[in-house]
Amino acid sequence: MQNDNVKFKNEFKKRLYGWVLRLIKFIDKLPKDSVSDVMGKQLLRSGTSILANYIEANSASSRKDFINFFTHSLKSSNESKVWLTLLRDSEKGDRNELEWLLKELIEISNVLASSILTLKGKK
Repeated sequence: MQNDNVKFKNEFKKRLYGWVLRLIKFIDKLPKDSVSDVMGKQLLRSGTSILANYIEANSASSRKDFINFFTHSLKSSNESKVWLTLLRDSEKGDRNELEWLLKELIEISNVLASSILTLKGKK
């Protein structure tokens, strides 16, 4: 059981890291205009924050601290969804890549939310 948990954590970390790398490449290819620049910078901050807070949770000093980092990661995920949706709906960036990033982000968010509920004993 513990082995499966460790394996899942490692796989999820790799998945999240891969998502952030694709996000960075996507942002780098956005049109060079003022709207894309502002939204791209916001998305870069929120998107990389998902990973950073997830990684930081591994060094948490308490269960409460651990849950707090996961919660911040989920909040950054929700913010990233807003920026990706706005970019999609304003027709900025590669449509197929946007759809993949959004779909993957929804799955990542679901894992984070489920983990938070489990950690709080509500699941």
